[in-house]
Amino acid sequence: MKKSVIVLLAVTMMICLSACGGASSQKLVMATNAAFPPYESVDGSEIIGIDPEIAKLIADDLGRELVIEDMAFDSIIAAVQSGKADIAMAGLTVTEDRKQNINFSDPYTEAAQVIVVKKDSTVTCPDDLEGKTIGVQIGTTGDIYAGDIADAVIERYSKYFEAINALNQDKIDAVIVDREPAKVFVNDSDELKMIDEEFTLEEYAIGVAKENTELLDQINASLKKLQDSGKIDEIINKYIKAE
Repeated sequence: MKKSVIVLLAVTMMICLSACGGASSQKLVMATNAAFPPYESVDGSEIIGIDPEIAKLIADDLGRELVIEDMAFDSIIAAVQSGKADIAMAGLTVTEDRKQNINFSDPYTEAAQVIVVKKDSTVTCPDDLEGKTIGVQIGTTGDIYAGDIADAVIERYSKYFEAINALNQDKIDAVIVDREPAKVFVNDSDELKMIDEEFTLEEYAIGVAKENTELLDQINASLKKLQDSGKIDEIINKYIKAE
């Protein structure tokens, strides 16, 4: 009888330990920079936006609990590489340089880099940025592509709104920023405008560690389901109204 009780206790402990160990593996940790509306931003104690909503549906499809970690944009890829996060979703553009460090899912939306200036600015197109002082967010594609502008001085900021504030204070001539956040910044200001001509066109996708091919396959399968069902379009249209 005592042996039976001991065996039963041992089995129970093994089950508990297994369950406890499996709890952490059932989380899907998303690294983001929640200063990028409408893709991700802070609302009270929550991080809301297009990326969190898509990530939540993917986590649900995979039977995982979504956990969002807010961090500096230029720390996001390193967080995925080190295993501190499972995925990167932060309006993350697919580039050849980034492909050297992480794998990307299938794209889930298209985007563009645009130029924001003061309404009285003489900048009317990308060519006019030559020789100007330009604000960018560190590590973004705007930061990457701004380096190709002849004679430009690049001022790098940890958050887009810091660059916008510098523009408002006439410390810089322009800001290169993703189109949808640019619309938010311009709509909130009487002093700013967005140049019609895009600076670049690009695609957003989900970043995953190079060695985590199983998760990448799962995410791509989930994305296909969400795209086929119209859920991704539904989420994007909720935050981005047709012009």
